[in-house]
Amino acid sequence: MKQEFDALLEKLKAERDEMQLKMHLASMEVKEEFSEAEEKWDVVKRKANEIADDSIETTDDFIAAAKVVGEELKEAYQRIAKRIKD
Repeated sequence: MKQEFDALLEKLKAERDEMQLKMHLASMEVKEEFSEAEEKWDVVKRKANEIADDSIETTDDFIAAAKVVGEELKEAYQRIAKRIKD
């Protein structure tokens, strides 16, 4: 479960970096959606830090919840990428 989340985190980071490069061309609506995605990114990063911290016991449920937020973020990045291309 942790390995899947780590892989998702790396993919999200790469997509986020690419989005930031393209944002200067985006419309205000896309920028607002990206801003909302940034809030989810902060949540995912915080949860990833907690999962990585061996002094904090994390359950499969906690990791699963973090993965759900990560999947939502992935979908948001995909929508934004599509809108930037159009």
